[in-house]
Amino acid sequence: MIEIKNISKSYIKGAKIINNLSLEVKDGEILGFLGPNGAGKTTIIKMMTGILEIDEGDILIDGKSIKNEPYEAKKNIGLTPDNPDMFLNLKGIEYLNFIGDIYRVEEEQRIKCIRELSKKFEIEEALNEKIESYSHGMRQKIIIIGVLLHNPKNWILDEPITGLDPKAIYDLKILMKEHAKRGNVVFFSTHILEVAENLCDRVAIINKGKIVFVGKLDELREKMKENNSLEELFMEIISDD
Repeated sequence: MIEIKNISKSYIKGAKIINNLSLEVKDGEILGFLGPNGAGKTTIIKMMTGILEIDEGDILIDGKSIKNEPYEAKKNIGLTPDNPDMFLNLKGIEYLNFIGDIYRVEEEQRIKCIRELSKKFEIEEALNEKIESYSHGMRQKIIIIGVLLHNPKNWILDEPITGLDPKAIYDLKILMKEHAKRGNVVFFSTHILEVAENLCDRVAIINKGKIVFVGKLDELREKMKENNSLEELFMEIISDD
């Protein structure tokens, strides 16, 4: 479970870009995190994972405070960032072994996971090439494999399907569904509303640093009194805010 409790963040003194925001992501669910550009989605994800400090409030990862117990909290997180352009001088297999070493993944489990996932994402033949030679989609795939390597309970995915081919998108969605079905958390930020509509158990919509809706799509339709698509409802609710 991920519990975001009354968090605030300012980049300029007195100007809060995240203002007293609270959100709970339950075990066993896929929560879609939606909002326009600049709404604060990536800022929140960076605070959830300890990349950015929290000015006020706290975030608990399975009961562990990301502020006060960062090591214990981060052990249960797998983050796919919005930019996969990292560790470019490493070969794919070197990067995966580096991640495996950080999370102390046993050799047998590591080899099995790398073999299965690299085959699933059709990247096994590129593992001995440097990541800098990869396309954007291939870089995204190697980051995803690294995230899944230590089987974290809480997946935090920031625009994970950007640049992926249709098969990889399908495979990732299946993995997300299976992960949630086992009682785990999938926190999924996306701009692609159709994917959120078909995949997520609930959605949370953020606008101007505040949560403007949390719930199931049917609840959103009831609130807006229309049986519209998620895209139409999304545009209506951020326009009203």
